[in-house]
Amino acid sequence: MSLSEEQAATLSPDSLVVAAGRPPRTRDEPVNPPLVLSSTYFGTGPLGDGDRGYGRYSNPTWDPFEEALAQLEGADLPGLLYASGLAAVSSALSLVPAQGVLVMPSHSYAGSVTMAAELAAKGFLELRTVDIADTDAVVAALAPASGRAASMLWLESPTNPMLGVADMRALTTAAHEAGAIVVTDNTFSTPLVQQPLSLGSDVVLHSVTKYLSGHSDVVLGALVTSDAGLRAALLHHRTIHGGIAGPFEAWLALRGLRTLALRIERSQASAQVLADRLNGHPRVAGIRFPGLASDPGHVRAKKQMKGFGSILCIEVAPVVGDTGSLSGAEAADRMIRALRLWLPATSLGGVESLIERRRRHTAEPESVPDNLVRMSVGIENVDDLWADLDQALGTLDG
Repeated sequence: MSLSEEQAATLSPDSLVVAAGRPPRTRDEPVNPPLVLSSTYFGTGPLGDGDRGYGRYSNPTWDPFEEALAQLEGADLPGLLYASGLAAVSSALSLVPAQGVLVMPSHSYAGSVTMAAELAAKGFLELRTVDIADTDAVVAALAPASGRAASMLWLESPTNPMLGVADMRALTTAAHEAGAIVVTDNTFSTPLVQQPLSLGSDVVLHSVTKYLSGHSDVVLGALVTSDAGLRAALLHHRTIHGGIAGPFEAWLALRGLRTLALRIERSQASAQVLADRLNGHPRVAGIRFPGLASDPGHVRAKKQMKGFGSILCIEVAPVVGDTGSLSGAEAADRMIRALRLWLPATSLGGVESLIERRRRHTAEPESVPDNLVRMSVGIENVDDLWADLDQALGTLDG
C-alpha cells in the first residue's frame, strides 16, 4: 500500500481515514482499491504463507480495509475482517483455552453474552459476569476461584446498552497481572474516539456494520492486534471456521470508512445537544450519556476518550392520568411510534438516527429497564432531531 507506518504516524485520524488503504501511486492506476471477485488464484507447487491460494484464505479486497483499520487503532499488524461482528466475537472467544475462565460485563452486547453463555453451558469455558464499571468487582472476578484465575477479560466501554464506563487502564493492568488477555469491543467508540490498544488491550473488536462502514448496508466484523501469536491464532480460526467477508462488503466498508471522521464529529456533537435537552425533561425518568457531567462514567470517559460517542439512552417515565395510565415500557413504545424522522430499528452507527426500546429483544437481561430507549444519533440536523423527539414525548401528555 502507498501509506507507510511512518507516514501514517504523522497524520491526524481525520486524514488517516481518507489516506489509509490506498493503492501505490503508479501512473494510470486507480486511486481506489479494486473489487476482486475470484474464489481462487493461479499457482503451482507448495503453498507458502504469503500465497493467497484460495478465496477462503485471502482476498485482495480485504487488504486495504484491514490495513486502514490497523493504522487507525495504532496496531503493528494488519487487522482481520470477518463476515459479521459475531463471527469476529467467535474468533476472539476461541482464544479462551478449554475450561478457561472468561470475565465479561454483566451488561454487554447481547450476541456476545449469548455466545459466551452457550459455550459455558456446554462446558467449554467458565463465564463470570460483573459490573464493568466497578473496578474492585472486576479485579475480584479475575482472581483465582475454585483454583482457576481468569484467562480472558472481555471489555466494552461504554457498554451496550447501559453505557457503563470501565477504567480501561486499571482493568487491563489487573487482567495482565492475573495472566489474562484482554479483548475490547470498541464498536461504540470507534478508533477516532478511543484506542484500546494504547490503554492495554491485546485485541480490539469491531462490528464493522456500525460506525466504520456507517451506512447500514453491510454486515461485517473485524479484529485488530499487535501480538503476532494472537493474530496467527485468530487468522487460523477465521480460515478453518470460514467466517470470511464478502469482497463487495469489504469494498463498501472501506468506502464508508472514508467519511468516518465527519460522521463522528457531527453525530457526537448532536448527541451532546440532545442529551443536554433531554436531561430534566418531564417525560424522561432517567438518562444515560457519558457526556453529561452528572453521568457516573463522565470523569473516566473524559480521561480515556476523545469525546463521548453518539449513543444515548433514556428511560421514559410512566404516564398516570385521568384518561388512562401507561407503564414506562408502554409509554416508550407510544413515543417511538409517534416519531417521524427517527427510524424505529435496531443497530446503530449509520448516517440515519435509529431508536428502539431495548427490552423488545428477549436476549436483553431483566436488569435492563423495560422502559430504556437507546438512541443512535445520526448526521441529520440536530434541531430537526430534537423537534421530532419533543413532539413524540409530547404525545404522552394527552
